Amino acid sequence: MTKSSISESISVTDGEIAKVVLLPGDPLRAKYVADHFLENAVCFNTVRNMLGFTGVYKGKKISVMGSGMGVPSMGIYAGELYTQFGVDAIVRIGSAGGIADGVKLRDVVVAMAASTNSNYGAAYGLPGYFTPSADYGMLEKSVAAAKKLGVHVVVGQVYTSDFFYYPQPDINRKMRDLGILAVEMETAGLYWTAAACHKKALSVLTVSDHLFTGEALSAAERQESFTDMMKVALETALDYAG
Repeated sequence: MTKSSISESISVTDGEIAKVVLLPGDPLRAKYVADHFLENAVCFNTVRNMLGFTGVYKGKKISVMGSGMGVPSMGIYAGELYTQFGVDAIVRIGSAGGIADGVKLRDVVVAMAASTNSNYGAAYGLPGYFTPSADYGMLEKSVAAAKKLGVHVVVGQVYTSDFFYYPQPDINRKMRDLGILAVEMETAGLYWTAAACHKKALSVLTVSDHLFTGEALSAAERQESFTDMMKVALETALDYAG
C-alpha cells in the first residue's frame, strides 16, 4: 500500500521509514550513504528525485533521505517525516562554510544552536525570538561517537542563511566576531521544526570551504571527508533507531 504525504513530497512505496532519519540536502548523498553504509537498502521515495532509502546499520533500521536546499524545503521534509511518518529523530548531514579562525577544512561541526536571518521561526508566535537549538542528548552522543571513531569535531553555534550569495559581505566578519563556527542553509529550520513537533534533531556538518582563507575541498576530497561526518551521524542514530 502506498502512503503519500499531504504535500505529496514523500510517497512510500517499497519500504517503511525508520524512526530515525539522516537528512542530507543532496539526494545523491542519501544514495551514497545507502550504497556504502546500509545493508539491504530499499528506496522508499523518488518523488521529485528526492531519494529516500531505508536499510540496516549494525543491526538497526535507519533511513536516509534528501531534503533539498534552504529552510523552507527542510521544513517540508522534516515536518512531514515527524508528523506523517512517525519519525522520532533526524540528523542533518551536509556541508558548511567555515567562519571561525579555529575551524579548518574537513572539520566536523556539531551545531549546538543556529543563529539565522530566516523569519521562518516567527510563525510559531513566541514573543521575542524562538532560538533554534539541538537536542542535547543527540549532541552528547555525537561527540562521544566522534571520539570513539577518532574524528575531530568542533561543537558550537552555526549560522543558517537564506542567502547563498549574501549582498552584505561584512556579515562574515560580524559572524566571526560573535563566535559563529560556520554558515549553512538548513539547520535552524530543522531545529525549529523538531521543537514544534516535540521531536529530536541534530545537525552534523563538514567544513568544505572557508570564507576567510579561501580554501576549498575538491569534489574527491569532499567525498572522503564527508565519510567521517556520515559515520558520526550513523553512530549517533543507532540509539534512536528503536
